[in-house]
Amino acid sequence: MKKVLVGISGGVDSSVSAMILKEQGYEVIGCTMKLFSNSNNTDSKEVCDKLNIEYRELDFKDKFKNDVINYFIDSYKNGETPNPCVMCNKKLKFGYLYEYAKENNIDYIATGHYAKIEYSDKYNRYILKKADNINKDQSYFLYNIDKNILGNIIFPLANFNSKEEIRELAKSKGLKPASKSDSQDICFIPDGNYKKFLINSREVRENIGNIVYNDKVIGKHNGLYNYTIGQRKGLGIAHENPLYVVGFNKNNNELIVGEEQDLYIKSFKVKDYNLLLIDEIKEPIKVMVKTRYKSMEYPATLTIENNLINVEFDTKQKGVTPGQSAVFYIDDIVLGGGIIV
Repeated sequence: MKKVLVGISGGVDSSVSAMILKEQGYEVIGCTMKLFSNSNNTDSKEVCDKLNIEYRELDFKDKFKNDVINYFIDSYKNGETPNPCVMCNKKLKFGYLYEYAKENNIDYIATGHYAKIEYSDKYNRYILKKADNINKDQSYFLYNIDKNILGNIIFPLANFNSKEEIRELAKSKGLKPASKSDSQDICFIPDGNYKKFLINSREVRENIGNIVYNDKVIGKHNGLYNYTIGQRKGLGIAHENPLYVVGFNKNNNELIVGEEQDLYIKSFKVKDYNLLLIDEIKEPIKVMVKTRYKSMEYPATLTIENNLINVEFDTKQKGVTPGQSAVFYIDDIVLGGGIIV
């Protein structure tokens, strides 16, 4: 009997994932990552007891702080807008958790993510694809997984078309999380106030600087971390036309603003990229690009330049934000992605 380690959060998605895998005949081990000193994993333990599966708790507090929280803080210090879920997936869920499974002779790891992994004869490898439920698809957050472990990952919810199906399954088995609402906030900032979190971290200071428009100083900002590309409200400046944040000059501590048309760009670069579908980019590749989780996809061409991926849109687009992830798709397959420079 094959063993599978299931990441159990106490929510309905991971709970039903464990239930499905047990019904499919796997030896299921439920596992919770302890990320905070005050973590309460009672729900996760109750789910495992209800399903009559083994429960384990792994202390990843230090790893989470070093690899996710510090990354989040450093990104804002560098004038970027980070996506901590992408880093958590790479480092913890499909990094340390996978290593633990391998060390303990467990064949697979599984989570409640909405995405697909299957073997492709065309590409001669395991590939990551969008889930059937496009509205819930989370492949955007998963592009950074090591391609060599895709064959050891299971996403049991890949083929479900609605969240209601998941809840009904949980309800039918008497699982407590059936009625729990989806989590929306950054897990380590439950009140959603990331600005207060950054200040309380003592790593980020309210460093007042100039707001610059067309090379002229038109106001003052109270710390670059308070702003993101495309922001219009809360700038505290008056102008005949609406002004938006279009960039940062970190060296001079300047917030660069412009009009809406200044938000549209034809190309941008990506660092720290991870390729899943291919091993390298040898020639220009046509893809669809998503630059935020909830954004639309747009056609573009990828090339390599100085160990960075250059992304050239077919037509100018806005909403490209340094620190966020750009994820590349060919049809419903994830080619790869990286961090926007």
